[in-house]
Amino acid sequence: MRTADFDFELPADLIAQEPPPRREDSRLLVLHRSSRQIEHRRFIDLPEYLRPEDVLVLNNSRVIPARLRGANVRTAGQFEILLLEETATNDWWAMLRPAKRAPVETRIQIRDHHRRPTHIQAIVLAANQHGHRRLRFEGVGDIAKELSLLGEVPLPPYIKRPRPGPRAQDRERYQTVFALPPGSVAAPTAGLHFTESLLNRIRSQAVHVAFVTLHVGLGTFAPVKSQTLAAHTMHEERYELKPETAELINRVKGLGSGACALHTPHKVRPPSSSSSGRVIAVGTTTLRVLESLAGSSANPGLAATPSGRPAPLAPCSGRTRIFIYPPYDFKLTDALLTNFHLPRSTLLMLVSAFAAPNESRGRELVLAAYAEAVSRRYRFFSYGDAMLIL
Repeated sequence: MRTADFDFELPADLIAQEPPPRREDSRLLVLHRSSRQIEHRRFIDLPEYLRPEDVLVLNNSRVIPARLRGANVRTAGQFEILLLEETATNDWWAMLRPAKRAPVETRIQIRDHHRRPTHIQAIVLAANQHGHRRLRFEGVGDIAKELSLLGEVPLPPYIKRPRPGPRAQDRERYQTVFALPPGSVAAPTAGLHFTESLLNRIRSQAVHVAFVTLHVGLGTFAPVKSQTLAAHTMHEERYELKPETAELINRVKGLGSGACALHTPHKVRPPSSSSSGRVIAVGTTTLRVLESLAGSSANPGLAATPSGRPAPLAPCSGRTRIFIYPPYDFKLTDALLTNFHLPRSTLLMLVSAFAAPNESRGRELVLAAYAEAVSRRYRFFSYGDAMLIL
């Protein structure tokens, strides 16, 4: 398939610049795959679409204040630094802007929130084929521990602010209420709509709420520059699957006992032995973890049975570069809750694949739903509205 096939027109005023007053105030477009029916609801109505024994799986990665400001020690030229991944203490891969002015051995003095110089410097050690820079930080014991004082919330570039940098509320609202392990440089945005009260309401309906971790990096938001999807290469992202989530999914999907046991019964209620629930992925990042673990043909080498069914899941951590686009055979995920995504993005391609598993018509189905969302003035992208695909 061609990248251009996933293009669509979006009025600029539909790109959400602020979060809604309350998280659950977002709108919810519900797309029924089999009938192609579309419903227009509010996010607070989500529990009406959940059934007892369903497993709602969310990504609990925490966004770090990954955007730094600095100046060239020699020329005073300004830099914007987006930290991508830590390889060791004070050793990071990063995107620099402007990158062409940061050759190897460039020294950058880091600024604080008030743009005042600090005693911390970043030295460019190397550059890779993607134009990213490897940085070593000096003058600080561990830059990761100072990011709360130095770094900014890494809002995407389509969110504009009257003055450079995010607002104070972004530190709270560009973060899920259930975020735990730090490591993402972009929010798993489908989870931004949830509040603790809504999650408790969902649990009260005998729906299981479980978590995976995928630290959102460049693989999620990097644009597709190739003309064809097959020529695009995803960047790796780190994930982790905990024992309780693995066991819940195993039981709901009838995969067997797996190699783990529930050891936190006060947090996770085991499904009944006759469970007929569904696995509902909250966000494309969660879905990518689940399908990476399912041993699909897109990720050769992961566990699968000779029949093609997924093997029982076991707790694990690893890295994935799975790229899902039509047609695709989904092994574990039965429903998807997601936001509205950018044209030509890997996320839009994934959603199109999910709208019609094993077929190519999902693109037309999703783009038609997007066109209706535009006509009804839904809000798009990170701070925008949500879409439930059943």
